[in-house]
Amino acid sequence: MPSDKLYNDPKLVEFYDIENGWTADSEYLKSISAGRTSILDLGCGTGLLTSALAATGKRVVGVDPAVAMLDVARLRPGGDRVRWVEGDGRTIRLNESFDLVLLSGHAFQVFLTREDQLSVLRTIAAHLAAEGRFIFDSRNPRIGEWRRWTPAESERDIVHPVLGKILAWNDARHDAESGIVEYGTFYRIAKDGRTYAAQSKITFPSYEDLVSMMDEAGLVVERWLGGWDGRPFETSAPEIIPIGRRR
Repeated sequence: MPSDKLYNDPKLVEFYDIENGWTADSEYLKSISAGRTSILDLGCGTGLLTSALAATGKRVVGVDPAVAMLDVARLRPGGDRVRWVEGDGRTIRLNESFDLVLLSGHAFQVFLTREDQLSVLRTIAAHLAAEGRFIFDSRNPRIGEWRRWTPAESERDIVHPVLGKILAWNDARHDAESGIVEYGTFYRIAKDGRTYAAQSKITFPSYEDLVSMMDEAGLVVERWLGGWDGRPFETSAPEIIPIGRRR
């Protein structure tokens, strides 16, 4: 899996929390962590959620392959309560088990092949305690969210604490044969016109794809959600969110 500038270039990583921040998935994951004493955040990014989970006294490990993201995470208030690990979700083995393993922010979608996706699911299974639970999210391909990632529809203004006003936008190309979406992310600084850009690739596995991999990975899904508002999954739902356990 090639390095993605969006997560590995410190200049681009500066925009991550501005664009994402604390959202509905963070709130839901914080709520289901209640009563859990150990958490593995597999794809922790800049560690906003990870640090918040650790603030309640839980044993929390945050794993991410992007050094630039982990550099931000370590300096975050409360980051000293988390054990941060540079690692690949497909292959990492910590020889520890956790009450909750999560993979949020659609991080599952960066794994482009069935083989890679199955490897990540096996990593989840390998780190689950006997009574532990896992949860992750993936966008529903039936909705075709990438169709809205055009410059016209995605254009937005954001404010950087140092650089000031920024014009941001995306573009996207969908390969129907592979299902892979390649999308660009662009940030133009208003005061001097400098532009930062990155090209990324993600895939959109279907509900049927995910169902077919669970047993093979040693996992059992107890509930399928269709959104972070807790709605059950149906074909028109925007999200595919499995919650389950080790088989």
